[in-house]
Amino acid sequence: MAVLEKRRALGFAACALASSLWGCGFFFGKIALAEMSFAHMVLYRFLFAMVVLLPLLVTHRPGLNRREWGLLLAASFLGVPLQFLIQFYALSITTVSHAALMVGTMPVILAVGAAAFAHERMDWVGWVALAGSTSGAALIALGGGLHAKGGATLAGDALVVVSLLIALFWILFNKELMGRHSHVVVTAYGLLLGTLMLMVWVPVRYGMPPVAGVSVKAWLALAASGVLCTATTTLLWNWGMTQVPASQAGVLLNMEPLIGSVLGVIVLGERLGPSAWVGGGLILASAVTLTTRSKTRVREDMALAG
Repeated sequence: MAVLEKRRALGFAACALASSLWGCGFFFGKIALAEMSFAHMVLYRFLFAMVVLLPLLVTHRPGLNRREWGLLLAASFLGVPLQFLIQFYALSITTVSHAALMVGTMPVILAVGAAAFAHERMDWVGWVALAGSTSGAALIALGGGLHAKGGATLAGDALVVVSLLIALFWILFNKELMGRHSHVVVTAYGLLLGTLMLMVWVPVRYGMPPVAGVSVKAWLALAASGVLCTATTTLLWNWGMTQVPASQAGVLLNMEPLIGSVLGVIVLGERLGPSAWVGGGLILASAVTLTTRSKTRVREDMALAG
């Protein structure tokens, strides 16, 4: 029991650290976006991530069958090019603090996805949390205005939520694969496939990424977003998900909007209107309520508990 409790504590710690580092991703991304397009920023982010993950590709053989390769390919497409290109295009037209607060809807999205795709039923607490989170997201998005130049926009905030809906399937597919394979294999080979897709699509659609004229500050931001906010976070989160139920670890996702919004307001000097503060509070309160009070459990969590 002592060993299990220790691994459980380490699992929660890994998820908390991953979520905190994810919270820095929008901040670093905004720095790089000042000197390049969102697509080139995303490509560089994953290229830096692969520098860290390449040794793991050498030391860990995949061992996937044909169906599992197909599942990993689908997860990689959803989780890397599709999710991140949409998410960071959204960041290019909204603020760091708004984008980060919208990420607070993710625990609720995860719970709804589990209910829909694992055929689980949410209790009334879950539905109340869902309503609160949806209301909070609406307050944040509408509080940003429709076309606030240089500030938050409704379109940008809404696209962040779209990217989170896509991320839901990435998480569920990875969770299924980690039932049979190590988190290192799923993480390293999944991000490799996604990076290869970016290397093909981005130059064709957006041109070759810039090299000359990019400042040291932007390169450091790109390296940090790749190494800390992509490779490290994904490894930590995927390992943590093998130690604790997602329904309990989901509350730790709230570190991301907290860290991101604080960086946006304090470091970048962004301002949140009253409706955004209320909306952010509703999202965080709803996520905490859902992950600590609701009895909804996904199929994988029940398997872990058994």
